[in-house]
Amino acid sequence: MNNQNYCVILAGGRGRRLWPCSRDRRPKQFVDFFGVGRTQLQQTFDRFARILPKENIIICTNKEYAPIVREQLPDLHEENLMIEPVNRGTAPAVAWANMRICRRSSHPNVVITPSDQFVLNEEAFYANVAEAFSFVTEHRILLTMGVEPTRPEPGYGYIQKGDAAELPDVYRVQSFTEKPERDFARMFMDSGEFLWNTGLIFASGRYMLQCFRQLFPDVLKQFDTSSFDYTIEQEMEFVNENYPSYPNLSIDQGVLERCDNVYVMRCDFGWADLGTWHAIYECMRHGPDDNVIVNSEVMLEDAHNNVIKLPEGRVGIISGLDGYIIAEEGNVLLVCKKGDSSAMVRKYVNEVRMKYGDDFI
Repeated sequence: MNNQNYCVILAGGRGRRLWPCSRDRRPKQFVDFFGVGRTQLQQTFDRFARILPKENIIICTNKEYAPIVREQLPDLHEENLMIEPVNRGTAPAVAWANMRICRRSSHPNVVITPSDQFVLNEEAFYANVAEAFSFVTEHRILLTMGVEPTRPEPGYGYIQKGDAAELPDVYRVQSFTEKPERDFARMFMDSGEFLWNTGLIFASGRYMLQCFRQLFPDVLKQFDTSSFDYTIEQEMEFVNENYPSYPNLSIDQGVLERCDNVYVMRCDFGWADLGTWHAIYECMRHGPDDNVIVNSEVMLEDAHNNVIKLPEGRVGIISGLDGYIIAEEGNVLLVCKKGDSSAMVRKYVNEVRMKYGDDFI
Protein backbone atom coordinates (compact mmCIF):
# COMPACT_ATOMS: atom_id res chain seq x y z
CA MET A 1 0.00 0.00 0.00
CA ASN A 2 1.22 3.52 -0.85
CA ASN A 3 0.87 5.80 2.17
CA GLN A 4 1.02 8.85 -0.13
CA ASN A 5 -2.13 7.88 -2.05
CA TYR A 6 -5.48 9.14 -0.74
CA CYS A 7 -9.12 8.69 -1.71
CA VAL A 8 -11.98 11.18 -1.26
CA ILE A 9 -15.46 9.62 -1.48
CA LEU A 10 -18.28 12.07 -2.26
CA ALA A 11 -21.38 10.99 -0.33
CA GLY A 12 -23.55 14.08 0.00
CA GLY A 13 -25.89 13.70 -2.97
CA ARG A 14 -29.65 13.19 -2.70
CA GLY A 15 -29.94 10.62 -5.51
CA ARG A 16 -33.34 11.77 -6.71
CA ARG A 17 -33.04 10.13 -10.14
CA LEU A 18 -33.64 6.79 -8.34
CA TRP A 19 -36.70 8.06 -6.48
CA PRO A 20 -38.76 6.68 -4.84
CA CYS A 21 -36.26 4.04 -3.66
CA SER A 22 -33.68 6.77 -3.04
CA ARG A 23 -35.23 9.30 -0.64
CA ASP A 24 -34.01 12.55 0.85
CA ARG A 25 -33.77 10.98 4.31
CA ARG A 26 -31.69 8.03 3.02
CA PRO A 27 -30.33 8.47 -0.52
CA LYS A 28 -29.13 5.62 -2.70
CA GLN A 29 -25.51 5.65 -1.48
CA PHE A 30 -26.75 4.63 1.98
CA VAL A 31 -29.06 1.86 0.72
CA ASP A 32 -28.28 -1.83 0.17
CA PHE A 33 -30.01 -1.48 -3.15
CA PHE A 34 -29.19 -4.94 -4.51
CA GLY A 35 -29.52 -6.97 -1.30
CA VAL A 36 -25.81 -7.87 -1.09
CA GLY A 37 -25.39 -6.96 2.59
CA ARG A 38 -23.42 -3.72 1.97
CA THR A 39 -24.64 -0.30 0.88
CA GLN A 40 -23.14 1.49 -2.11
CA LEU A 41 -21.09 3.72 0.21
CA GLN A 42 -19.77 0.68 2.07
CA GLN A 43 -18.91 -1.10 -1.18
CA THR A 44 -17.02 1.96 -2.45
CA PHE A 45 -15.11 2.19 0.83
CA ASP A 46 -14.32 -1.54 0.71
CA ARG A 47 -13.08 -1.28 -2.88
CA PHE A 48 -10.51 1.40 -2.04
CA ALA A 49 -9.60 -0.13 1.32
CA ARG A 50 -8.19 -3.06 -0.63
CA ILE A 51 -5.48 -0.83 -2.13
CA LEU A 52 -5.14 2.11 0.29
CA PRO A 53 -4.68 2.39 4.06
CA LYS A 54 -8.11 2.95 5.61
CA GLU A 55 -6.81 6.07 7.34
CA ASN A 56 -6.21 7.53 3.84
CA ILE A 57 -9.89 7.32 2.85
CA ILE A 58 -11.93 10.48 3.48
CA ILE A 59 -15.71 10.80 3.24
CA CYS A 60 -17.34 14.13 2.32
CA THR A 61 -21.00 14.55 3.21
CA ASN A 62 -23.39 17.05 4.78
CA LYS A 63 -24.76 17.48 8.29
CA GLU A 64 -27.97 15.62 7.49
CA TYR A 65 -26.16 12.44 6.41
CA ALA A 66 -23.21 12.46 8.82
CA PRO A 67 -25.00 10.17 11.34
CA ILE A 68 -25.69 7.63 8.57
CA VAL A 69 -22.02 7.64 7.51
CA ARG A 70 -20.94 7.07 11.12
CA GLU A 71 -23.46 4.22 11.43
CA GLN A 72 -22.33 2.52 8.20
CA LEU A 73 -18.58 3.11 8.63
CA PRO A 74 -18.13 2.86 12.43
CA ASP A 75 -14.32 2.51 12.20
CA LEU A 76 -13.90 5.73 10.21
CA HIS A 77 -11.72 8.20 12.10
CA GLU A 78 -13.57 11.41 12.95
CA GLU A 79 -10.98 13.53 11.10
CA ASN A 80 -11.73 11.47 7.96
CA LEU A 81 -15.39 12.48 8.01
CA MET A 82 -15.70 15.95 6.50
CA ILE A 83 -19.11 17.48 7.11
CA GLU A 84 -19.99 20.47 4.93
CA PRO A 85 -21.40 23.38 6.97
CA VAL A 86 -23.74 24.20 4.05
CA ASN A 87 -24.36 22.53 0.69
CA ARG A 88 -22.09 24.06 -1.94
CA GLY A 89 -21.60 21.32 -4.53
CA THR A 90 -18.72 18.91 -4.86
CA ALA A 91 -15.97 21.39 -5.87
CA PRO A 92 -15.78 23.18 -2.47
CA ALA A 93 -15.99 19.81 -0.68
CA VAL A 94 -13.06 18.46 -2.69
CA ALA A 95 -11.09 21.69 -2.16
CA TRP A 96 -11.47 21.32 1.60
CA ALA A 97 -10.66 17.59 1.61
CA ASN A 98 -7.57 18.18 -0.52
CA MET A 99 -6.44 20.92 1.86
CA ARG A 100 -6.62 18.47 4.76
CA ILE A 101 -4.77 15.79 2.81
CA CYS A 102 -1.95 18.20 1.87
CA ARG A 103 -1.65 19.16 5.53
CA ARG A 104 -1.08 15.48 6.40
CA SER A 105 1.24 14.48 3.55
CA SER A 106 4.02 16.40 1.80
CA HIS A 107 3.49 14.91 -1.67
CA PRO A 108 0.11 13.14 -1.77
CA ASN A 109 -1.76 11.79 -4.77
CA VAL A 110 -5.54 11.98 -4.59
CA VAL A 111 -8.42 10.18 -6.28
CA ILE A 112 -11.92 11.66 -6.10
CA THR A 113 -14.76 9.16 -6.49
CA PRO A 114 -18.55 9.15 -6.33
CA SER A 115 -20.04 6.75 -3.78
CA ASP A 116 -22.51 4.98 -6.08
CA GLN A 117 -20.68 3.29 -8.93
CA PHE A 118 -20.85 -0.24 -10.29
CA VAL A 119 -17.53 -1.94 -11.09
CA LEU A 120 -17.78 -5.37 -12.72
CA ASN A 121 -14.07 -6.22 -13.12
CA GLU A 122 -12.34 -5.09 -9.94
CA GLU A 123 -8.91 -6.43 -10.92
CA ALA A 124 -8.98 -4.36 -14.13
CA PHE A 125 -10.16 -1.41 -12.05
CA TYR A 126 -7.22 -1.74 -9.64
CA ALA A 127 -4.77 -1.95 -12.55
CA ASN A 128 -6.20 1.27 -14.02
CA VAL A 129 -6.06 2.98 -10.62
CA ALA A 130 -2.37 2.04 -10.24
CA GLU A 131 -1.62 3.42 -13.72
CA ALA A 132 -3.51 6.62 -12.96
CA PHE A 133 -1.69 7.22 -9.66
CA SER A 134 1.64 6.63 -11.40
CA PHE A 135 0.77 9.06 -14.22
CA VAL A 136 -0.24 11.94 -11.93
CA THR A 137 2.86 11.37 -9.80
CA GLU A 138 4.97 12.17 -12.86
CA HIS A 139 2.79 14.88 -14.47
CA ARG A 140 1.16 18.06 -13.16
CA ILE A 141 -2.25 17.29 -14.58
CA LEU A 142 -5.80 16.30 -13.70
CA LEU A 143 -6.64 12.83 -14.97
CA THR A 144 -10.19 11.51 -15.23
CA MET A 145 -11.26 7.98 -16.12
CA GLY A 146 -13.52 7.40 -19.10
CA VAL A 147 -15.17 4.32 -20.59
CA GLU A 148 -16.49 3.57 -24.06
CA PRO A 149 -20.22 4.30 -24.39
CA THR A 150 -22.39 1.26 -25.04
CA ARG A 151 -25.62 3.16 -25.66
CA PRO A 152 -26.72 6.79 -26.23
CA GLU A 153 -27.33 7.45 -22.53
CA PRO A 154 -28.53 11.04 -21.85
CA GLY A 155 -28.07 10.65 -18.09
CA TYR A 156 -24.24 10.50 -18.24
CA GLY A 157 -21.48 13.02 -18.88
CA TYR A 158 -19.35 12.73 -22.04
CA ILE A 159 -15.65 13.52 -22.57
CA GLN A 160 -14.28 14.27 -26.02
CA LYS A 161 -10.78 12.87 -26.59
CA GLY A 162 -8.09 15.15 -27.98
CA ASP A 163 -4.44 14.46 -28.75
CA ALA A 164 -2.94 11.22 -27.45
CA ALA A 165 -0.48 11.38 -24.56
CA GLU A 166 2.71 9.32 -24.23
CA LEU A 167 0.89 6.69 -22.13
CA PRO A 168 -1.37 4.32 -24.11
CA ASP A 169 -5.10 5.06 -23.81
CA VAL A 170 -4.49 8.53 -22.28
CA TYR A 171 -5.65 11.64 -24.17
CA ARG A 172 -5.83 15.36 -23.59
CA VAL A 173 -9.45 16.34 -22.99
CA GLN A 174 -10.95 18.42 -25.77
CA SER A 175 -14.41 19.03 -24.27
CA PHE A 176 -16.91 17.98 -21.61
CA THR A 177 -20.66 17.66 -22.16
CA GLU A 178 -22.91 16.95 -19.18
CA LYS A 179 -26.11 14.95 -19.76
CA PRO A 180 -26.79 15.73 -23.44
CA GLU A 181 -30.07 15.14 -25.24
CA ARG A 182 -30.37 11.58 -26.56
CA ASP A 183 -29.80 12.61 -30.20
CA PHE A 184 -26.51 14.30 -29.25
CA ALA A 185 -25.55 11.31 -27.09
CA ARG A 186 -26.08 9.07 -30.13
CA MET A 187 -23.89 11.36 -32.26
CA PHE A 188 -21.18 11.29 -29.58
CA MET A 189 -21.26 7.50 -29.39
CA ASP A 190 -21.23 7.02 -33.16
CA SER A 191 -18.30 9.40 -33.64
CA GLY A 192 -15.91 7.27 -31.58
CA GLU A 193 -14.41 10.46 -30.14
CA PHE A 194 -16.26 10.44 -26.82
CA LEU A 195 -16.06 8.50 -23.56
CA TRP A 196 -18.47 8.35 -20.66
CA ASN A 197 -17.24 10.37 -17.69
CA THR A 198 -16.98 8.05 -14.66
CA GLY A 199 -16.46 10.93 -12.22
CA LEU A 200 -13.17 9.39 -11.02
CA ILE A 201 -10.50 12.12 -10.94
CA PHE A 202 -6.80 11.75 -10.09
CA ALA A 203 -4.16 14.41 -9.39
CA SER A 204 -1.26 15.18 -7.14
CA GLY A 205 -2.60 16.97 -4.08
CA ARG A 206 -0.27 19.93 -4.65
CA TYR A 207 -1.36 20.40 -8.26
CA MET A 208 -5.01 20.14 -7.25
CA LEU A 209 -4.38 22.77 -4.59
CA GLN A 210 -3.00 25.08 -7.28
CA CYS A 211 -6.14 24.53 -9.38
CA PHE A 212 -8.39 25.41 -6.44
CA ARG A 213 -6.38 28.55 -5.67
CA GLN A 214 -7.17 29.71 -9.20
CA LEU A 215 -10.80 28.64 -8.94
CA PHE A 216 -11.53 30.12 -5.50
CA PRO A 217 -9.01 32.99 -5.14
CA ASP A 218 -11.25 35.22 -3.04
CA VAL A 219 -11.73 32.48 -0.44
CA LEU A 220 -8.38 30.70 -0.33
CA LYS A 221 -6.25 33.86 -0.35
CA GLN A 222 -7.45 34.37 3.23
CA PHE A 223 -5.82 31.11 4.35
CA ASP A 224 -2.16 30.17 4.14
CA THR A 225 -2.01 26.82 2.34
CA SER A 226 1.69 27.10 1.49
CA SER A 227 3.15 25.87 4.78
CA PHE A 228 0.07 24.16 6.30
CA ASP A 229 1.28 25.35 9.69
CA TYR A 230 -2.15 25.41 11.32
CA THR A 231 -4.22 23.21 13.57
CA ILE A 232 -7.40 21.32 12.78
CA GLU A 233 -9.23 23.82 15.02
CA GLN A 234 -7.94 26.73 12.93
CA GLU A 235 -8.88 24.90 9.73
CA MET A 236 -12.42 24.30 11.01
CA GLU A 237 -12.75 27.93 12.11
CA PHE A 238 -11.78 29.04 8.60
CA VAL A 239 -14.15 26.55 6.93
CA ASN A 240 -17.14 27.40 9.11
CA GLU A 241 -16.63 31.10 8.45
CA ASN A 242 -15.85 30.95 4.73
CA TYR A 243 -17.60 27.88 3.31
CA PRO A 244 -20.83 29.81 2.54
CA SER A 245 -18.71 32.14 0.35
CA TYR A 246 -17.83 29.33 -2.06
CA PRO A 247 -19.89 29.23 -5.27
CA ASN A 248 -22.17 26.24 -5.73
CA LEU A 249 -20.10 24.24 -8.23
CA SER A 250 -19.66 20.59 -9.11
CA ILE A 251 -16.13 19.23 -9.41
CA ASP A 252 -16.73 18.76 -13.17
CA GLN A 253 -17.94 22.32 -13.75
CA GLY A 254 -15.55 23.87 -11.29
CA VAL A 255 -12.25 22.15 -11.99
CA LEU A 256 -12.27 19.88 -15.05
CA GLU A 257 -13.91 22.43 -17.36
CA ARG A 258 -11.76 25.35 -16.18
CA CYS A 259 -8.27 23.88 -15.88
CA ASP A 260 -5.89 23.56 -18.82
CA ASN A 261 -4.02 20.33 -18.11
CA VAL A 262 -6.89 17.83 -18.06
CA TYR A 263 -6.49 14.34 -19.49
CA VAL A 264 -8.67 11.25 -19.75
CA MET A 265 -7.67 7.59 -19.46
CA ARG A 266 -9.76 5.14 -21.48
CA CYS A 267 -10.61 2.26 -19.15
CA ASP A 268 -12.48 -1.03 -19.48
CA PHE A 269 -13.49 -2.37 -16.07
CA GLY A 270 -17.23 -2.81 -16.54
CA TRP A 271 -18.49 0.54 -15.23
CA ALA A 272 -21.94 1.98 -14.65
CA ASP A 273 -23.19 5.00 -12.76
CA LEU A 274 -26.05 3.55 -10.69
CA GLY A 275 -27.81 6.90 -10.65
CA THR A 276 -30.76 6.20 -12.95
CA TRP A 277 -33.31 3.44 -13.42
CA HIS A 278 -32.28 3.10 -17.04
CA ALA A 279 -28.64 2.54 -16.02
CA ILE A 280 -29.69 -0.16 -13.56
CA TYR A 281 -31.70 -1.84 -16.30
CA GLU A 282 -28.71 -1.75 -18.66
CA CYS A 283 -26.01 -2.96 -16.27
CA MET A 284 -27.84 -5.71 -14.36
CA ARG A 285 -28.38 -9.28 -15.53
CA HIS A 286 -31.66 -9.65 -17.42
CA GLY A 287 -34.07 -12.40 -16.47
CA PRO A 288 -36.84 -14.01 -18.52
CA ASP A 289 -38.34 -11.70 -21.15
CA ASP A 290 -35.55 -9.16 -20.51
CA ASN A 291 -36.96 -8.07 -17.15
CA VAL A 292 -34.57 -6.83 -14.44
CA ILE A 293 -35.76 -7.75 -10.95
CA VAL A 294 -33.84 -5.86 -8.23
CA ASN A 295 -33.95 -7.82 -4.97
CA SER A 296 -37.72 -8.28 -5.21
CA GLU A 297 -40.36 -11.01 -5.21
CA VAL A 298 -42.53 -10.87 -8.34
CA MET A 299 -44.82 -12.94 -10.55
CA LEU A 300 -44.73 -11.97 -14.24
CA GLU A 301 -47.11 -12.65 -17.10
CA ASP A 302 -46.68 -11.18 -20.57
CA ALA A 303 -44.24 -8.63 -19.07
CA HIS A 304 -41.12 -7.58 -20.97
CA ASN A 305 -38.17 -5.15 -20.68
CA ASN A 306 -39.16 -3.85 -17.24
CA VAL A 307 -37.04 -2.89 -14.22
CA ILE A 308 -38.72 -3.75 -10.92
CA LYS A 309 -37.75 -2.84 -7.35
CA LEU A 310 -40.16 -3.56 -4.49
CA PRO A 311 -39.75 -3.43 -0.69
CA GLU A 312 -38.87 -6.52 1.29
CA GLY A 313 -41.98 -8.45 2.30
CA ARG A 314 -43.99 -7.36 -0.77
CA VAL A 315 -45.00 -9.52 -3.73
CA GLY A 316 -45.66 -7.88 -7.10
CA ILE A 317 -47.92 -9.41 -9.76
CA ILE A 318 -47.13 -7.69 -13.06
CA SER A 319 -49.01 -8.49 -16.26
CA GLY A 320 -48.99 -6.90 -19.71
CA LEU A 321 -46.34 -4.24 -19.11
CA ASP A 322 -43.51 -3.65 -21.61
CA GLY A 323 -40.64 -1.22 -20.93
CA TYR A 324 -41.70 0.15 -17.52
CA ILE A 325 -40.15 1.15 -14.23
CA ILE A 326 -42.08 -0.34 -11.30
CA ALA A 327 -40.55 0.94 -8.05
CA GLU A 328 -42.02 1.22 -4.57
CA GLU A 329 -40.59 2.50 -1.31
CA GLY A 330 -42.46 3.67 1.79
CA ASN A 331 -45.40 5.84 0.82
CA VAL A 332 -44.70 6.08 -2.93
CA LEU A 333 -45.28 3.69 -5.84
CA LEU A 334 -43.83 4.73 -9.22
CA VAL A 335 -45.01 3.13 -12.48
CA CYS A 336 -43.78 4.83 -15.64
CA LYS A 337 -42.20 4.12 -19.02
CA LYS A 338 -38.42 3.65 -18.89
CA GLY A 339 -37.63 6.10 -21.68
CA ASP A 340 -35.30 8.86 -20.51
CA SER A 341 -36.03 8.01 -16.91
CA SER A 342 -33.80 10.62 -15.26
CA ALA A 343 -35.74 13.55 -16.77
CA MET A 344 -39.12 11.96 -16.06
CA VAL A 345 -38.30 11.08 -12.46
CA ARG A 346 -37.01 14.61 -11.75
CA LYS A 347 -40.30 15.95 -13.14
CA TYR A 348 -42.36 13.65 -10.90
CA VAL A 349 -40.26 14.50 -7.84
CA ASN A 350 -40.93 18.22 -8.35
CA GLU A 351 -44.64 17.72 -8.97
CA VAL A 352 -45.13 15.40 -5.99
CA ARG A 353 -43.26 17.80 -3.70
CA MET A 354 -45.46 20.71 -4.78
CA LYS A 355 -48.70 18.75 -4.42
CA TYR A 356 -48.05 16.45 -1.44
CA GLY A 357 -45.01 17.86 0.39
CA ASP A 358 -41.52 16.73 1.43
CA ASP A 359 -42.69 13.57 3.23
CA PHE A 360 -43.05 11.89 -0.17
CA ILE A 361 -39.60 12.86 -1.51
